[in-house]
Amino acid sequence: MSYTTNDYSDCSPVLREFLFYMLTIKGRSALTVDNYYMDLRTFFRFIKQYKNIASKEISFEEIDISDVDIDLIASISLSDVYEFLNFISRERHNSARTRSRKICAIRMFFKYLTHNVKLLENNPVEYLELPSTPKSLPKHLTLEQSFDLLSSFDKESPFYARDYCIVTLFLNCGMRLSELTGLNLSSVNGNTLQVIGKGNKERQLYLNDACVRALDDYLETRSKMNPIVEKEALFLNHHGRRLGQRWVQKVVTNLLDKAGLSGMGLSVHKLRHTAATLMYQYGEVDIRVLQEILGHSNLNTTQIYTHVASKQKESAIESNPLSKFKNKK
Repeated sequence: MSYTTNDYSDCSPVLREFLFYMLTIKGRSALTVDNYYMDLRTFFRFIKQYKNIASKEISFEEIDISDVDIDLIASISLSDVYEFLNFISRERHNSARTRSRKICAIRMFFKYLTHNVKLLENNPVEYLELPSTPKSLPKHLTLEQSFDLLSSFDKESPFYARDYCIVTLFLNCGMRLSELTGLNLSSVNGNTLQVIGKGNKERQLYLNDACVRALDDYLETRSKMNPIVEKEALFLNHHGRRLGQRWVQKVVTNLLDKAGLSGMGLSVHKLRHTAATLMYQYGEVDIRVLQEILGHSNLNTTQIYTHVASKQKESAIESNPLSKFKNKK
C-alpha cells in the first residue's frame, strides 16, 4: 500500500503552485506536503472567517479556499496570524508542538511568495517566533528489547526474510521510513547502501554483518517471487509491487505487539531513534559521524542522542543496588 499524492484540487492556484514547488523542487515527501496543505487550509479558512469573507451559515470545515488570491494574502497582517494562533490554541486545543508546525508551514508559504515568486513585497511573518515546546527525549528500544523484537519473527511466514531484513536495516542503519521504501536493487552494492534522504540528498550507509546476511537471505527469496511487477524496487509486496510506507508501518506495529512491546508509544520512526541511541551509546561514535549516518542537516538535531546516552548512564548508576545504602553513624 503506497502513499498517493493529493492533487490539491480544492486549493487556489497560488496555494497549489506552492505545494507542488515543495513537492517537486524542494523534494519534500508527499506526506510532508499533505501536512503543509492541511495546515494552510486551516489557516485560510480562519482568515476568511475572521475577515467576514466566508458565509456565517456554513461550518468551518466547509469554508472554500479555492478563491484565496494574492490580494487576500497581501491583506494578512502579523496580528491576524496571532489571532489564528489564539484560535487554534483556544478553540482547537492544539499543542505547542502542533502550533509550531502550523507556523512553519505559514512561514514557508510567505517566504515562497516574497523570495521565490516575488508576488509579495513584505513578509508579515518573517520574524514570527515559534512557541516554546518542552524538549523530550525520543522514545526508543533498549538493547534487550531490540533483541526481543528481532527474536519475535515467525520463521514459517512467507514474508519472514523480507520483514526481518526491514527491521534489521532499521535497527542497524537508522534510516527513515521513506528512505527504506524508496530503495532499489541498484541501491545495494556489496556492503554499502545508497539512500535518498530529505531534499533528495544522497548518502552512503555501510552495512554490518547482520544487515548483509539479512539482505542476502531476502534477495534469495525475492528472486523466486512471481510476479515481479516493479523490477527495480527492493522491497516488494505480495503483488510484486513496491512495498508502501503504510504497509511497513503495519508490519512493524504487528511485530512490536508480538514482542510484547506495544503500548509504549513506539513506531517505525522509533526504530531509527533506537539505532542512533545504540550506535552512540555502545559504539562511542563521534556525534558528527552520527549526523552523517542519520542524514541530519543540522548538528543540533543529532545532539539529542548525547542527552539520551547521558540519561541512560544516570539511570544505570541509579539502578546499582548499592545506591540506596546509608552508612550508620
